[in-house]
Amino acid sequence: VQLQASGGGEVQAGGSLRLSCKVSGRPISSYLMAWFRQAPGKEQEFAAAVTWTTSSPYYADSVKGRFAISRDNDRNTVYLQINQLKPEDTGIYYCMIPDIGGRSIWGQGTQVTVSS
Repeated sequence: VQLQASGGGEVQAGGSLRLSCKVSGRPISSYLMAWFRQAPGKEQEFAAAVTWTTSSPYYADSVKGRFAISRDNDRNTVYLQINQLKPEDTGIYYCMIPDIGGRSIWGQGTQVTVSS
């Protein structure tokens, strides 16, 4: 199973980005999917997750109202829409599957840089 994140870039504060995470090797329809991020010099932190049963979203308090996670099982892809970007959103964004066969799988990350 491989996860390929894309969609990052450099944007000005207040802008938007849509990150994508394409999964290959296994259908994602039965798995919880999540996005984490890591700002420069900081610990990795949870950003958002979406369940496989009802596609219910969950968000870190720091991103509620600005981030929107969604999944397209037909395309085997998970998305993270990020609006009203702030400089503190700068970092590497990782998609991951928390539990697939008893282990977690991470993508390679995509860089988001927000300039003020």
